[in-house]
Formats: sequence, structure tokens, C-alpha cells
Amino acid sequence: MRRRANLRALLPALLLLTGAAPPSPAFDLVALGVNGGIEEPTSAYHITARGARSGVMCDAGTLAAGIDQAQRRGGYPRAASRQEVMASISAYLITHAHLDHVAGLVLASPNDTKKDIMALAPVNQALADHYFNWSAWPNMGDRGAAPRLARYHYRDLEPGGPPTLIAGTAISVTAYRLSHAGSPSTAFLLQSGSDALLCLGDTGPDAVEGSTHLNDLWRAVAPLVQQGRLRGILIEASYPDPVPDNQLYGHLTPSWLGKELQALRGMVGNDARMKALPILVTHIKPSEAPPSNRETVSRQLHDLGFFNFIIMEQGRPYAL
Repeated sequence: MRRRANLRALLPALLLLTGAAPPSPAFDLVALGVNGGIEEPTSAYHITARGARSGVMCDAGTLAAGIDQAQRRGGYPRAASRQEVMASISAYLITHAHLDHVAGLVLASPNDTKKDIMALAPVNQALADHYFNWSAWPNMGDRGAAPRLARYHYRDLEPGGPPTLIAGTAISVTAYRLSHAGSPSTAFLLQSGSDALLCLGDTGPDAVEGSTHLNDLWRAVAPLVQQGRLRGILIEASYPDPVPDNQLYGHLTPSWLGKELQALRGMVGNDARMKALPILVTHIKPSEAPPSNRETVSRQLHDLGFFNFIIMEQGRPYAL
């Protein structure tokens, strides 16, 4: 029932305004962790091309516990053990090396299978230097402090480079730079056949970060939106409004997210396509007192109008 209800919630976003039937899903996504900041479950998204058995993780702040929760909530329709799900992950795409995006990967590594960690070069270097270094944790990678156990092979991605095929999957990936309070972060454009899915790590707005990274990303993906080929955008809204710009610490609020999406809308020039695009909101930081930040962010996004915002929930499957 939950899966059917979730699919019904997404159908309006997938309807083309020509009256045609919604396109068949191109990707399956299971949210293993959706929160930002101090409280589990933190960012982790298991993505496969539709019908495929092997896929990728976009970030891995939560892993084993997230798989268990997804199994309880129907995120994995076929009965599978945690180890079988882990084995179906062909690679980790790590947006940046902050702990809430990599803790699950580090903790699960002794029981994991061999696979790639794909990231920008400074992100992979941070993993080797600060986590898999025989001080914080055994070196499960193939670079850095000896002995190198080589459970993981680091693959450095060139920002804006040609699509890189992810071994064992039907998915290729292109990495784009983001700015997160001056530290490197990443957006991953996943492509399967003619379809694409965009997963952003933590990011501040260009105007606050003093960068053009989001503007450059929007220009890269606008043609995919125009053609109806981009199946969704995973993007953060960490804090509810209002937050002073000097206290964003490299994050977005609903108002800043709305401004950035308006910039993309202007580049797309097709409101029907833009309105149909699912905007899957991630990384909301927990609050200590009611109303919850999730409730407040959800209401503030709803008040923006136009865009099809979906607040992601742990353990839920999403067909995109």
C-alpha cells in the first residue's frame, strides 16, 4: 500500500500537459537517510536504473541501519537480506567528505564487498587522509597509509568531464562542482539511456557563496528538462526561513532554493516541463522544539507555489 501511495503522489509530477500518459519510470530510488546535521538517518540514496539489480549509492551517511529501515517500510519489494542489498551496490558516489555523508560507508566497510568510490579528487583524498588512515579507521582503500586493504578503489572524477560508466550498472555519471561554505561539494548527473537524474550534495546559493557553480549546473541540465529527460532533482533545504546569509554555512533555505530554481526555470523556458519536474527535497536539519523543521520547510516550500516539491522520507521507494 505504501509503495502504491507513493507512486500516486508522484504521478502528477510525471504527467505531461499534452494529456499523454506519464512516462514509464527510468530510475528506482530508495531513501536510506534523508536528514542533515546531527541526527540519524543522514544522507544516503540507493539508485538503480529501472529493472536493474545493481546500482549506486549517492552519499552514504546512513547505510546498514537505513537498509534495515527500508526493508521494514517496503523500500525493497523483493525479499533481500542486508548483505544482498549491500552487494547490489556497485559504487559509492560521494558528494563531499563531511561525516553525515560518509559515516555509514566507513562503519559498514569491514563487511562490504569490493567496489569503487567515485568522487572529485579532493573528496577522495579527504576520505583517504581523514577516515581510511589506520587512525580513525582501518585503511579499506587502495591509496594512503599502508597496509592498504583495497576493499575500495578510488576513482577520481573530472568536474564537467565526459560521462563515466559505473561498472556493473547501466548508469553513467558526470560530476559538477558545488560550493559548500568554501569546501568542495558535488552534484552528480546520472544517466541511463536517454534519461537522467540529478543528485546534489550540500550547497549554498551562488550569491552567498560567491560562485557560479549552481548557475553552471543549471545551464548544463536545462536542455534535459526542456526535452523531458530529467526525471528529478535531489536538492537540499537545510533550514527553514529566515536565516541570515552569514549563518547559512553553505546551505539553502526554502527562499534560496526557490530563487535558484527560478534561475533554472528561466533557462528552461518551458513552464510545463519545469512544473512537471519532481524536486526531491533532502537534508533538512532536525529541530529541538515544535513545529519540526520538516513541517516548517514543507509549508514554506508549498507557499512558494509552482514547483513540484516532494519532501523525502526515510525507507520510502521513489519511481522516477
